[in-house]
Amino acid sequence: MQVRLGTALIGAGIVYATLPLAAEIPRTDDGKPDFSGTYDITSLTRMERDPRLGERLTYTVEEIEEMKRVAHSRVDEAVEPLDPDRESLKALEGEARDRGVDNSGSYTPGSYDWHWFDCGGIYCDYYMIDGEYRTSIIVDPPNGRRPPLSEAGKARRATLRPYYQPKYPGEAWWLAEGTDPYDNPEGLSIGDRCLYMSLTIPATPSAYNNMKTVVQTDDEVLIMVEWMHWPRVVRMDSEHLPADMISYGGDSIGWWEGDTLVVETTNFKDYMGPHDARPDLRIVERFSPIDADSVLYNFTVHDPDYEAPYTGEFPWTKSDKRLYEYACHEGNYSMANTLSGARYLEAKWIEEHGEPQAGEAE
Repeated sequence: MQVRLGTALIGAGIVYATLPLAAEIPRTDDGKPDFSGTYDITSLTRMERDPRLGERLTYTVEEIEEMKRVAHSRVDEAVEPLDPDRESLKALEGEARDRGVDNSGSYTPGSYDWHWFDCGGIYCDYYMIDGEYRTSIIVDPPNGRRPPLSEAGKARRATLRPYYQPKYPGEAWWLAEGTDPYDNPEGLSIGDRCLYMSLTIPATPSAYNNMKTVVQTDDEVLIMVEWMHWPRVVRMDSEHLPADMISYGGDSIGWWEGDTLVVETTNFKDYMGPHDARPDLRIVERFSPIDADSVLYNFTVHDPDYEAPYTGEFPWTKSDKRLYEYACHEGNYSMANTLSGARYLEAKWIEEHGEPQAGEAE
């Protein structure tokens, strides 16, 4: 019998190749693979493929080396001291100034710079599977991109509250439109409130918080995701909860197919909209052993927002680092800043336009 993949170190990357089933794969007392451990899924590999690559599945080594050089140069630039009087900052206008965005490429107030991201180190690499560098995590559809939105998906998403309105930079646009997205903490998205993020399932790499801890028993598998703070409990050989018992992270059950752990999650609550149930959303994950220190993670998302399902895969590699609590909600100082900023913009809008008329937000 053979496992699909094995690993060997070559240079700074990890090469995955077919090897005989290895005795060093940790196993439980009943002979099942034991996936317990902490994994680091940090990577430079894109979730969706660059559309210019079409159906091309892999990069050449030369292409990877150039892309890594560019990525690492961003980190080098980020750690350099910045001139507070630099011309690029003075020249910001309009939306760029309001949102702290400098489109010239220089670093300005706004998001973190590259120094603070998980890929801010020289060891951040691209995923390799079967000895080749993948151009994207998504492998199906063949173009490596999510399918087009369905008509139902377009209609549903049109009802969702946007994070911001780019057509009204620096203005209290909600007073003109009669909405109240910044009226109180509960009016903000659960992402802004540090309650849940879609990175929980499927578990995919992001800017930071890429450590995942797995604790496995005969009856349950715990997958700890610190983004936000979400312990996923997979009940083995069980049935799903009743349809009206919903959660942002859904309800997960699991079973074994040979040495592969299969996890199916349903019963999702919509984290983007009015928080209703999404009965037709289903995600299937597959965890297959590669060797003692790595697992092939495969996922398929069945989401009626899209015209078809999509599938992705990438390796999880064990790490001796520790998983730390995100504590985003407890330290969410931006909530008070967001609401106080909204009050400032409202006062500014009222000074320029007068009090909202009947039918507009009060």
